[in-house]
Amino acid sequence: MKIQKSVLLILAAMISVAMCSVCVFAQTDKTYQQMSRAERSAFVAAQARRIARDISGREYEFTPAFEEDIKQAVNNYTHRLGNTANRDVRVAFERVPAHAATVMTAFRTRNLSPLLGLYIPFIESEYVNIESPNKMGAIGMFQFLPKTGERYGLSTEELTDVAKSADAAAQYIAESINFFKNDQMKEALALLAYNRGEGKTKRDLKFLTKDQDQQCSICVLSADRSKLDATFRYENVFYVPRFFAAAIIGENPQAFGLKLQPLSSY
Repeated sequence: MKIQKSVLLILAAMISVAMCSVCVFAQTDKTYQQMSRAERSAFVAAQARRIARDISGREYEFTPAFEEDIKQAVNNYTHRLGNTANRDVRVAFERVPAHAATVMTAFRTRNLSPLLGLYIPFIESEYVNIESPNKMGAIGMFQFLPKTGERYGLSTEELTDVAKSADAAAQYIAESINFFKNDQMKEALALLAYNRGEGKTKRDLKFLTKDQDQQCSICVLSADRSKLDATFRYENVFYVPRFFAAAIIGENPQAFGLKLQPLSSY
């Protein structure tokens, strides 16, 4: 009996340790801003894996270094919460509910996770439907180039139509996921390709990854960023971590002091 009791106690302890990383906020009742560095790391790691399961239907095995990149992106957004001198990102999160149903429907229709649709326009435009082309010529909430829009049958004027541009973005992501279908991280690679392009992403993978790296190819690209071009090092490398960071905040708004429901519930 004593042996059985000891075994049960050990099992209970193991279960407790396994669960603690997914309930940091629930146990401490702290906001992310109030958490210690260790608590933040545990919170981000657990939530990043939860988001990954939602967008892929399976477990992602991020490296600690990639989780740190996500945490840094979360910290960057957190520093902007309530910061009117630095484009208060609280306002951006508050813009999402008005468009959430439209973008999520477009992605569900293409058999994709609605979270993909919900947070791509957040990191692209922070839900501002940009009518004037930026320096690259991109337009709308999903920041399509007119040439890319034409690929999906959209005129330049239609790029500011949220429903149509959301459907085009869903088509692009679906095609990219199929393009990287043999990679365990195909959804993350599709996100990277949205920013970098499928061809360049494929080239980067061929250059940097080996068979043993395939558990987390996106992690390899991030870790070896110094071996890639300046555009990757100073722009593209941050795209996927920012997606996960936006989703972590948007799906846990109260943990960041936001008076919103999880954005996917709108």
